[in-house]
Order: sequence, then structure tokens, then C-alpha cells
Amino acid sequence: MIKKSTLEEVISKDLAAIWTILSPEEKRIVTDNFIIRKFKKNQIIYAERDEPVYLWTLLEGKVKLMKDGMGGRQQILRLYRPIQYFGYRAFFAHEPYVSSAVAFEASTLGMLPMKLVTEMIDNNRKLAWFFINELSKNLGGSDTKIVNLTQKHLRGRLAEALTVMLDHYGYEEDGETLKIYMAREDLANLSNMTTSNAIRTLSTFVQEKIITVDGRRIKILDEENLRNISKFG
Repeated sequence: MIKKSTLEEVISKDLAAIWTILSPEEKRIVTDNFIIRKFKKNQIIYAERDEPVYLWTLLEGKVKLMKDGMGGRQQILRLYRPIQYFGYRAFFAHEPYVSSAVAFEASTLGMLPMKLVTEMIDNNRKLAWFFINELSKNLGGSDTKIVNLTQKHLRGRLAEALTVMLDHYGYEEDGETLKIYMAREDLANLSNMTTSNAIRTLSTFVQEKIITVDGRRIKILDEENLRNISKFG
């Protein structure tokens, strides 16, 4: 069990964006009610149609937000990286979750009851504006993704998926290998294409010396070209 003093240090570091706008009493409430949980790779954090209860914070690892579609296909809606908050929109909307959150790899998450969050929002305008800002950015990002996934060709979609992975998780120490190892099916689900199309498009990028592929490890050899394909594809 983590000591309270250590827990407060963890929370103040990992919840820095929120921590700085809380009053001393609100910080005490957060510290007293913050729960840390570990999830295994591919473990469901919450499922579609579950009732929202917690504000989730990704402390370590990677999480994907996904939704079941037609014919059993899945669409990856968003990738989360430390430190990002999620799982609160459905609570504010008074509805069950419309998507599922899954640990992409072994991950550590923090949980804070949403009832406490709403009580603090009632008394803290800055906290209210924080969530308004977060929701607004997410909505803008979702609108952009809808247009990109419906209007871009396959090359543009896959290039965008690779740049999203790069922007979220960066490179390994070699400065070329993406710091996320994604199965072809997941890459297809992120790009809104079939797995076979994702594999063919990856092969095309390899032939054009934009990337190299070794199993799930992808090296970006020509980032500028990849971003141009994403932008204009």
C-alpha cells in the first residue's frame, strides 16, 4: 500500500494539469479518494454500455478507445498516452459509455469518483473550464478524424495513423522505431480499412523506403514524406 505522503507526490506529479487549480481542501479530497489500479495487456478498463463512475487517468502504459461496428469490425477512436484523462464525457452526458477502453499494454491507471469531481466543479470555476477545454479539444479532434477517415485514400489514412502513433508515443532511442508495437488488425482499425488493405499499404510504404517493418516494429525512414502523404493523401 502506498503511503499517503508518497501518494500525494504521485498525484501532484501525474495530475499536474488539474492539481495546480485545486484548493488545499480539494487536494485533500483527491488524495483521500484517488485509487491506483494496474491492468494487463488487452484487459478491458470499461466496456461499451457500462455506467460511467470514474475519471480515469493514464499514469503509465498505453490505452485505446474503441467501438464495435458493422459486421463485428472494430474502430479505434483514440489512443491515450500518459498523462491523459478520459471516461468522463458519458458521466457529464448522463448516459452509459458508447465505447470501450482497453489497455494496449500493461498499464497503470488512476481512478477518481466522478461524483467528487462534479462536487469540486460546482465550487471551482477553473476546474469547470479545464473540462470544457478538454471536451472542446476532443470534439474538434473527432470532427477532423471523421473527415479524414471518410475522404482520404488508403495511403493517406495509413500515413495519418502512423503519424498519430508517432505524435502520441514518439520514437525509441534509435530515433526511428515507433514506441508502440501495433498488430496489423489494430493498425487497420485505427485507419478505418481492412487488415488486408493495411498490409498492402504498409508494403507499398516499405517499397517506397518511407518505412521498414519487422513484425510489429515499424521504423520511420522518411518522416517528412509520411506527413505529406497524411496531409495530402
